[in-house]
Amino acid sequence: MDRKSIRIRLVTAFIATSIIPILLVNIVYYYNTSNLVQQNVESMTEANLEQTRVSLDVWLDSYEDILFQVYTDDNIVELVDKINAGEDVANNRKLLRKMLRGLFYTKDYVKSIAVITESGEQVFYDQLTASTTYTSWMDSIAVSREELYREISSDNKTHLLPTGDKVIFGSNSCYLFHIGHRIIDYRDVKKQCGVVIVSIDEKLLEEICATTTESGLNFIVDDRGYMVSCANSEDVGRPVFREGAEEGEKKAAYREAARKTGFLGDGEMAVYSVYDEKTGWYIIRATNQEELVQGIRQQQKLLICITFLSLIAVLVIMVSQVTRMTGAIKRVVETMRKAGKGDMSVHVAPDNTRPTEIEIIAKEFNSTMDKLKLSVEKQKNAEIAALEAQINPHFLYNTLDTINWMAIDRDEYEISNMIGTLAYILRYGISNSNGMVKIKEEVDWLKQYIFLQQTKMKNAFECHINVEPEIMACNIHKLLLQPFIENAILHGFEGVDRKYVLQVDMGREGDFVKIRIEDNGCGIPEKMVEEMNGGIFRKTDDKNHIGMENAITRIYMYYGNRARVDIESRMGEGTVVHLWIPL
Repeated sequence: MDRKSIRIRLVTAFIATSIIPILLVNIVYYYNTSNLVQQNVESMTEANLEQTRVSLDVWLDSYEDILFQVYTDDNIVELVDKINAGEDVANNRKLLRKMLRGLFYTKDYVKSIAVITESGEQVFYDQLTASTTYTSWMDSIAVSREELYREISSDNKTHLLPTGDKVIFGSNSCYLFHIGHRIIDYRDVKKQCGVVIVSIDEKLLEEICATTTESGLNFIVDDRGYMVSCANSEDVGRPVFREGAEEGEKKAAYREAARKTGFLGDGEMAVYSVYDEKTGWYIIRATNQEELVQGIRQQQKLLICITFLSLIAVLVIMVSQVTRMTGAIKRVVETMRKAGKGDMSVHVAPDNTRPTEIEIIAKEFNSTMDKLKLSVEKQKNAEIAALEAQINPHFLYNTLDTINWMAIDRDEYEISNMIGTLAYILRYGISNSNGMVKIKEEVDWLKQYIFLQQTKMKNAFECHINVEPEIMACNIHKLLLQPFIENAILHGFEGVDRKYVLQVDMGREGDFVKIRIEDNGCGIPEKMVEEMNGGIFRKTDDKNHIGMENAITRIYMYYGNRARVDIESRMGEGTVVHLWIPL
């Protein structure tokens, strides 16, 4: 088979795929300029609208703080109650107005703070009128004072009243919008005391909508179609579109409203909107597209020149990088070939200029070689150990049987039982040591092993083994539990002055056999437990410690990642080993 090198393939693929994009960029860019304009406008508009919406909510929240200070103030609630009760109304109105005046200048753009009591009294501080009997804004809204009171006092929400007709008082004039809330007496939250209304200059909304320029204009329309705020517009407080209008009709009305301001001229105009759930208002953004279209055309010409120059530069860089990468690959391959010929000592030399992926291959190869070398050495050592340990098992069993009968002849039945148990344990362990047995067989062997340990230690500890009957016939690999039991007996009970207790519980948990081995011994240091649960075992000559490591390793070798081992321990209290063995 004719195989091309990776260098030729990469360079060829790059040349073929680099010519096509040049043609596509120019053709697609030419025929889709209008779409690109729309995408740019949408991106900028969405960012502008979202920023304006967030600013609007933040500013209104800050003005709601004034409202909150009024409708929760105990002194104001007390004055309102007195007015409702008809107690010294004139003096209490005066005191209430003084308190409203104290809050008046905490925020710019506040033009009036008014309280309407349950008894129908109206107390306010109005900057435009400076009057105590006539507010500047009540006649500019479309509802009566009684309807306004019923609407605001009907719940515990903040009510937002959109901009009404222009308020004119003497030489002062402005548009106002209002926020209101019922007054709450926290001693009796259901009691109707009155409502408080804060009137705010519409100039605040113009400022939130940001400075209007020839390229864009922001304005606000409520969900009924009335203009809430717009710079240089006489339509504030008036309907922009009819209620129930279709989306296309709304956009046409937005364009007309923006055009009437005179800011955006008569050119092509795009209109976008975002709905603010907090206020129920639509924030509109109208943008002039003429300047953006001209800019994109200039960018198109510049893009052609840059693409051509970039192609040349990238081609040079590509050839350079491919040459370096293929050189690194060749060096790795050469090292692999040496290993294939039997040289187990070879390693790929470190190279900081090598690509990350090839460096990973090199490191994995080096790691594999180290593991392979170590495995070969272990195999040799195992073979040597096997040769050294080739003692005929029958000789050992016959010798133990002879000693057993000698003990019986001398009426040493305890020794006889121990020798018989030892023979059983050895025969079980040597015969097919990696095989599978029933849990019942493993438990029977474990009891014999514990019997020997109890005899050896003169019954210094108690052992309780509880196994659910339903799992007795399940299969398990031999000799998995002995290292954990041995570790608990030989190390767990060191330095403990209480009665030693070893508890082994086995049962079914879903698709697993759950094994729990608990001792009340001296415990294991926390750091060592963390290391053991993480698969880290410190180098030690302790055979029991090595036995636990080998047992855990065997479990994962037999059952893979489905098995799980978890060790818990507290110094001075004991240790619990949890094993989950898949069925």
